[in-house]
Amino acid sequence: MAYVDIVTALALLQFMVFGVKVGRARGRYGIKAPAVSGNVIFERHMRVQQNTLEQLIVLLPGLYLFSRYFSPTAAAILGAVYLVGREIYAFTYVKDPAKREVGYALTFLPTVILTVGGLYGAVRSLVHP
Repeated sequence: MAYVDIVTALALLQFMVFGVKVGRARGRYGIKAPAVSGNVIFERHMRVQQNTLEQLIVLLPGLYLFSRYFSPTAAAILGAVYLVGREIYAFTYVKDPAKREVGYALTFLPTVILTVGGLYGAVRSLVHP
């Protein structure tokens, strides 16, 4: 489980770093709070952070469910793929949002596998106690 905990902590730290990047972009491009628009690069950083939050809400429970019912090591590996995918997503989205597909896929697919796998494992444990 330590690997799952490490991936969890890294995912949260990654989200915080994306938040810092939003703050820096806010200052760099003169976007005064509470505004969330006014410069396209700032808006891209903001979307990366928001999309990451949307993904974390699904990733974290899925990570723990999958590790409980299947394999903590496999869950951690899928979580690591998610982390790499998020970095690729963030980099490509800020440069050119039209080229975000690879990063998004490397984020979305592990999240789906973890969540659906966790659900399957839980249902299976009810059927075959």
